[in-house]
Amino acid sequence: MKTLIAFAALLLSGCGLETAGSAATAGKLQADQAKQAKENMDAMKASLDTANKETEARNKALEEVGKN
Repeated sequence: MKTLIAFAALLLSGCGLETAGSAATAGKLQADQAKQAKENMDAMKASLDTANKETEARNKALEEVGKN
């Protein structure tokens, strides 16, 4: 009887370990996705900043041409 209870406890603890392992894997994937999203956002901001600077330079050049 004690062997049966020990075996049942072992089986149930195995299920818990699988759940914990799955949760850890999901957490790592989410962390990786968050890191990638931040990198994408930083790249997009840099691209927008460059486009804004180019637009400002173009507008200044057009203003100078209009003054002449």
